[in-house]
Amino acid sequence: MARQVIILHGWSDSSKSFKALAKFLDEHGFTPHAVHLGDYISMDDEVRVEDVSRRMRDVIRQRQDEGTIDASFDMIVHSTGGLVARQWIADLAGLGLPCPLKRLVMLAPANFGSALAVKGKSLLGRILKGGGNWFQTGKAMLDALELASPYQWKLASQDLFVPAGKSDAPSPYGDEGVWPFVVVGSHPYSDLLRKIVNENGSDGTVRVCAANLNARGMTIDFSSDPENPEVTPWTLRNPELRMPLAVLLDRDHGSITRPDTKGVNAGDPNLLGELILQALRCGDLNEYSAIGQQWDAITEGTGRLAGDKNSNKDSRAFYHQYFQVVVRAVDDQGNDIEDFFLEFGGADKNDRLTGIFHTEVLEKVSPNQTNPALRCLYVDRNDLFELYYDQIKDPTNKVLTLTVSAAPPGPNVAYLNQGQGRIKVHSEHVDVRDNLGELRMRRNTTHFLKLVIPRTPKDDVFKLRVAP
Repeated sequence: MARQVIILHGWSDSSKSFKALAKFLDEHGFTPHAVHLGDYISMDDEVRVEDVSRRMRDVIRQRQDEGTIDASFDMIVHSTGGLVARQWIADLAGLGLPCPLKRLVMLAPANFGSALAVKGKSLLGRILKGGGNWFQTGKAMLDALELASPYQWKLASQDLFVPAGKSDAPSPYGDEGVWPFVVVGSHPYSDLLRKIVNENGSDGTVRVCAANLNARGMTIDFSSDPENPEVTPWTLRNPELRMPLAVLLDRDHGSITRPDTKGVNAGDPNLLGELILQALRCGDLNEYSAIGQQWDAITEGTGRLAGDKNSNKDSRAFYHQYFQVVVRAVDDQGNDIEDFFLEFGGADKNDRLTGIFHTEVLEKVSPNQTNPALRCLYVDRNDLFELYYDQIKDPTNKVLTLTVSAAPPGPNVAYLNQGQGRIKVHSEHVDVRDNLGELRMRRNTTHFLKLVIPRTPKDDVFKLRVAP
């Protein structure tokens, strides 16, 4: 017997958009009474993701008490609905309450933000999207959706990573908890109006690496020795769990919710539906792991299209694999540093390599509008290998260095007064020399990177003299 399924929409959407998905489920064994469509406010400026998740918790509990929602059920979410679901799961875990959810199918979830959130908060966004809502577009929710938002940093510490200062923390995912599945497209919008928001490595709205829930984190502490920083990987709550990710070649952000239709470039019309049903029918963790391996093959098949010489250069670029790095700079007292600088280059400070990285490989840097101490770096992994590493002929010197500096807050205080901090970075499948710890970047992945920069007062800040 098919389990009950709750479907959650994304920002500026409603449950009306998911009638076709509900019909698809009905046609495949999920009877109409088993599918529930959730609606929530996303366009009123004061409503936060946390408000929606708290109200959802109360509604689900009430419906369970009434007997209309089962004690255990599954969920399908789209876009911002992924953040709502994760917050709800994290809240229950924080209260020590069992989560009634088992399978969480995430369709193009904005787990780690969307580049369009800033546009939604802009004056033009308020005119175009908020004209029928007193020019409100959901500022609080868009703040959470913005790339490198403090909210995403906080949520990741609630459900993915063990908080700093703790030795361990239970994971809400895997084992007896929730089984997440992520399906996202890698094809941009094709209609003329929406083409202006497209970016490679995304579905037009959400980046593949921002959808993938398998995030990584690391702290680089320059406070003791700027030339030999302490590198500490963040501990995952469930390090053994790898959550399935499928990247589809023919779906954009809208068509990812329509398994009843063909993809935008006439790819396999049945694959999306097959993946949704496969996730909802997953029976145990062994099968969950097997699904992950099958979906990896799909993802790599999509990625190989970047090398298809039969397609034009622009079309191949759709399928480049990216990673993004969410950087947060703080001083050694724990205070955010808003004015800091990152420079990437070769081991020998080759200006040409530095120029290649910053113009061709590093595609975009997005400072967070609410807290400039956080920023998101969007890196084209294909170009990293094909344009950057290929320029380095010595195989033992295929190195990418990260140099960190920060503008002094005033004449009496300095950052990194012993010189700029440097560390070596490497990506998958590249052999590099590295005796400063491992800073490894994975494709299709979001990496959280906390930089601790020493704050040093000048000598004149305090003096002590012998009394005359």
